[in-house]
Amino acid sequence: MSRPPGRKQDSHKISRELFVLTYGALVAQLCKDYEKDEDVNSCLDKMGYGIGIRLIDDFLAHSDVKRCRSYSETADMIAQVAFKMYLGVTPSVSCSSAAGNEFSLILDKNPLVDFVEELPAERASLCYCNLLCGVIRGALEMVHLAAEVTFLQDRLRGDAVTEIGITFLRKAEDKKAKKK
Repeated sequence: MSRPPGRKQDSHKISRELFVLTYGALVAQLCKDYEKDEDVNSCLDKMGYGIGIRLIDDFLAHSDVKRCRSYSETADMIAQVAFKMYLGVTPSVSCSSAAGNEFSLILDKNPLVDFVEELPAERASLCYCNLLCGVIRGALEMVHLAAEVTFLQDRLRGDAVTEIGITFLRKAEDKKAKKK
């Protein structure tokens, strides 16, 4: 028996929708468990970090990528390969510092908010997708790249775009000096 065409894509869509709905339920439960948005944001970041330190192994095993030689290459790899592989979207990347260690990932479409129209007024400081920041930070740390990852803009808060900021904490020169 042969499989009907398009079946694999249907199961992928169902899995993605199930993940997005489950994530929404998780955030809703955290909002019930914690009064302060900062506590929810912190919890989402910690959960994402735990996912990121495990997800990097899967990413390296299945993506067949080569070692990145610069922060710019790393930011491009996150956007063009990792986001596409796990979320089905490709954010644009822009460098936001002369030192070349700060980048922005700009998402035209954030799949984690497919079923969310807006945040409640009492949750104005909630960073709904903070899990993504933790995932990126955890994955980068596992490949020995310390980074600060934060949401700079979010459409759920009324901003024009969703933007994730990545600041690599060590300068490229520091890494070269250690090797010598």
